[in-house]
Amino acid sequence: MADTDAASIAAGSLTRADLADAVHNEIGLSRAESAALVETVLDRISDALIAGDNVKISSFGSFVLRHKGLRIGRNPKTGVEVPIEPRTVLTFRPSQLLREAINAA
Repeated sequence: MADTDAASIAAGSLTRADLADAVHNEIGLSRAESAALVETVLDRISDALIAGDNVKISSFGSFVLRHKGLRIGRNPKTGVEVPIEPRTVLTFRPSQLLREAINAA
């Protein structure tokens, strides 16, 4: 892993630029081609989620859309009940391999 990758991960976030640099270093594409490849992959994932499809990436995990119906919530400060509108939420479920790797680290 390159020093910039390690520094970014140590800072707590991995960016698009970090992914593009990793593709550039591992595969040898130009920086522009690497950035375009990363953008294409992220766009494809986003498009599938926007279309209402779940995204499953083997050995990594799944992005799952969940539809939550209308429910009653409560304002914790005042105790007043308020309706919470129906919505769709996105969750990520890591694969068993990823979960094991995280717990081993």
